[in-house]
Amino acid sequence: MRSTIRALLVAAALCPLAARAQIRDVWPDPATLGAIVGQPVTIASSSPFAPRDIPAGAHDARDAGPATSAAAQLYLPADASAAHTVPAVILLQGPAGPPQGPFSAKYGKQLAAMGVAVLAIDSFGSRKELGTSLVDRVTHITETMFVTDAYAGLLWLADRPEIDARRVVLAGFNYGGMATIYAMYDQVARTMAPKGPRFAGHVAYYTPCIARFENHRTTGAPLLMLEGGADELIRPERCEEIVHDLREGGSQVSMIGYPGAVQQWDGALERQTRGRNLSGCSYLVTRDGEIVDQRSDLTLSSPFRRKMSLALCTAGADPYPIGRDDAVRARSNRDFGAFLRRVFAE
Repeated sequence: MRSTIRALLVAAALCPLAARAQIRDVWPDPATLGAIVGQPVTIASSSPFAPRDIPAGAHDARDAGPATSAAAQLYLPADASAAHTVPAVILLQGPAGPPQGPFSAKYGKQLAAMGVAVLAIDSFGSRKELGTSLVDRVTHITETMFVTDAYAGLLWLADRPEIDARRVVLAGFNYGGMATIYAMYDQVARTMAPKGPRFAGHVAYYTPCIARFENHRTTGAPLLMLEGGADELIRPERCEEIVHDLREGGSQVSMIGYPGAVQQWDGALERQTRGRNLSGCSYLVTRDGEIVDQRSDLTLSSPFRRKMSLALCTAGADPYPIGRDDAVRARSNRDFGAFLRRVFAE
């Protein structure tokens, strides 16, 4: 008996201590967090155009297509170490700009101050040779590439001694939010990381509900969807269909709406209109990884076909509103934080 207790004590001493994040309802003021600075890092990733383009012999996201060096910023809590491992959040950007700017730095600093590491990946900037204008970005740089970066980032974090790989959440904004939901599906996870790890949870901010998967099976991780009540990119009935699919596939899904909020309520820009309204687009991801336009039956197998599809489903659509709303951001911080507390405690 004594030898058994002694062995357990020795094993406990050798295992790293998993830190409990101190996530509060009111997040710290970013202006007071100057000592927290993002570290530029490079992650081995790849660039498959669509799920069907991933080679059958790919080992994981790092060789799922043409080799890509994904640029990112890493924000670490001050006490993160091999002996004091911390949970993490991977951030995926929207089409408006790179996560190295003030937007992701704000999230990175605030979460790091509360004990959560943040890896903000610049999926667009890492592929700038494919396009820099908004149209070229969304035509040539696909959600599949974003998902690949997400899983490459997860694998990269799993090798970091100060990160608890069992407690990593994927969060995305707009375009990145679509990729965040893609990453939940089992057929994607089994391709991107066949031997694991998996994300502990997913958070999608103001995400257009465009693509449904033919195979609804998920990894089982929960999803939090945060949507604006006045967001013209969102079709509620389409989101409800995807929520139903994900629940049927094995995940818990919570959807929270903020009355009057539009796209980028957590950004820096005042109310204005911009971009192309994608709410009329509707795609199906088949079991073999084809992405099919459900309105035209066009398969999105190349940048040209993708551009044709986007032109058809946005024809005649007005630009959509975006706009900062600090009160809504305070509420979404609280809801995001409550989700992280719950997921990290499991």
